Amino acid sequence: MDDQDTHRRTVQFQNTPGDAHYLTFSCFQKRRFLSRDRTCQYVIDVLDRARSKFNFDLWAYVIMPNHVHLLLFSREEIYDMAKIETSIKLSVSRRALDYLRKHNPEGLRHLATGQRSTPYRFWQQGNGYDQNLNTLAAARSIGEYIHNNPVRAGLCVNPEDWAWSSAREWLKEGSGPLSLDRGSLE
Repeated sequence: MDDQDTHRRTVQFQNTPGDAHYLTFSCFQKRRFLSRDRTCQYVIDVLDRARSKFNFDLWAYVIMPNHVHLLLFSREEIYDMAKIETSIKLSVSRRALDYLRKHNPEGLRHLATGQRSTPYRFWQQGNGYDQNLNTLAAARSIGEYIHNNPVRAGLCVNPEDWAWSSAREWLKEGSGPLSLDRGSLE
């Protein structure tokens, strides 16, 4: 076990029916693996497939250069948020690693862990951050927080200016890179 493992906190997902989930997960060593349109599109594609597979509503998202924020609401009484997050992260990782192996093997060094069992890592090890939200007001507030993330980081002036966010979609349906399931949020 290395020093990183001894300081990693464990997230305990609370799969409470009727609660929304605010998820955050970061790239390995907070590197900017999501700074290219290609990798951001991987996240968009995976989110679109995952919401069908796991039957959740996507209320808000932002893809920042080194992390992702999501606001999800499961339509199932029994669900496993850890399984949903793992599926999203694993699918994005596989696509990114496949791309690098084919088109830029030298780029794999940025994902190198130095560990034999897991030689490459796209995401920070372990689960990300998960917060249950049990009111629509709290969910809307987190949605605004998510959308303002690129503004706070100095990446744009207005939330809707950030290409890899649902901020535009909140303002006008059909204007963002991925549609939202706002019906259950209203």
